[in-house]
Parts: sequence; structure tokens; C-alpha cells
Amino acid sequence: MAACTAPAAFSTNQLFGLCQLVLWAEGDSSDAPASTGTLQFGRHPEYPGSVRGRLQRGASGQAMQALVSGDAIGSVFNLDELADGVAMDAVWEGAPANCGRGIRGLRRPAEGRASAELAMNFLLTNTPNWR
Repeated sequence: MAACTAPAAFSTNQLFGLCQLVLWAEGDSSDAPASTGTLQFGRHPEYPGSVRGRLQRGASGQAMQALVSGDAIGSVFNLDELADGVAMDAVWEGAPANCGRGIRGLRRPAEGRASAELAMNFLLTNTPNWR
């Protein structure tokens, strides 16, 4: 099996579509996720070169939804998560993973936001455009 090389950069356009999400606590394994779900990305209506979408995930038997928006510049993926569509609840930062077929990084509560959630690792996969 040939080794792969993750791309040095990817564009926001590569994010469009549906991807699968796995979140797990720092120090744990992605094989034992704290939460799973999906992210549906499309073009941001107000900011060219950015994405907007919907996050749906479940944790401890509870379904959660949020509005997300962000971008991919060079090899850095940034995303803001807003459960109420107004106040930022969490920020995401990641980089290409799995030979460029996914994004791996850290989701953490937004600064100044009271949250019972801790920072968690994430992996986004299964978007055909990333191949």
C-alpha cells in the first residue's frame, strides 16, 4: 500500500456538501466518541470564499443543532458554532487529515462563553470533494 501525502492546502469550495463528524475528549480515542453527527456546508450568503451550514450531533442521548460558518485558508480550517444563530458557542480549528479526505482538529468553547463542554478533538470525513 502506497503512503499518501496530505495536501498542503485546500480551498473553501472543497468543503461544500455533507460530512460526517466524530468528536472525542482530549486524551481519549476517536474509537470511543463523545458525540457524532453531520455537518452540511454550502456557500456563505454574505461572505464570498466562506461556508455556512448546519451542524447536527448527538451526545448523551440529546440531539443538538447549530448554525456554523467558517473557511479554509491554506492548510487551516476555522469554524464558528452558534446554537442560537447569534452568540458564538464554540470555535473549531483543524487541518487536512486522512490523505486530504478529512479534517482533524480541536473544537473548544468560545472565549467568555460559559459552557459545561470541554475542548474536544474532531474528525470530519466523507465529503467527496476532498478527494
